[in-house]
Amino acid sequence: MTTSKRQLPASQQDTLLDVLKKRFEKNRARHKGIEWKDVQAKLDANPEKLWSLDEMERTGGEPDVIGYDKKTAAYIFADCAPESPKGRRSLCFDGDALASRKEHKPADSAMEMAKAMGIELLNEEQYRELQLLEPFDLKTSSWIQTPAAVRKLGGALFCDRRYDHVFTYHNGAESYYAARGFRGILRV
Repeated sequence: MTTSKRQLPASQQDTLLDVLKKRFEKNRARHKGIEWKDVQAKLDANPEKLWSLDEMERTGGEPDVIGYDKKTAAYIFADCAPESPKGRRSLCFDGDALASRKEHKPADSAMEMAKAMGIELLNEEQYRELQLLEPFDLKTSSWIQTPAAVRKLGGALFCDRRYDHVFTYHNGAESYYAARGFRGILRV
């Protein structure tokens, strides 16, 4: 995908920024000590990141700021939809898993879709940190980044929250379920 395709028209940028600002103001507990004007300045300087945030929004992720990385001076956005984003469910884990399915293939894989969106899947630590902000995935589950050793053996990891605890599980990477999607993270 070329860079020019990863830029939103000005009117769409304004609409997205309005949605993001309202979500930011409504959910202040997710990003204590961070001011919207600083986030917007970063977004204005990185229009390709707005494109990725629009993809997160379009697929039901409800992205919001969840932190700031002082080392890289980047704001961290993550999908904050209560359940795994609806537009990113029924996906196997990665392109290899998708290719290995002989029949009943899902439309895409989590890793390939995330890459096309310009985002990354959360890793287990990030998923657990997100759950400290508020409860997510009470009825769904989300694929997470998987260690190469696990993936090499055909597996992949996913997480959810049940019984007020966060659980990490494994499944065959080629599996897919209507209630499993993925949550993304984006640094701006």
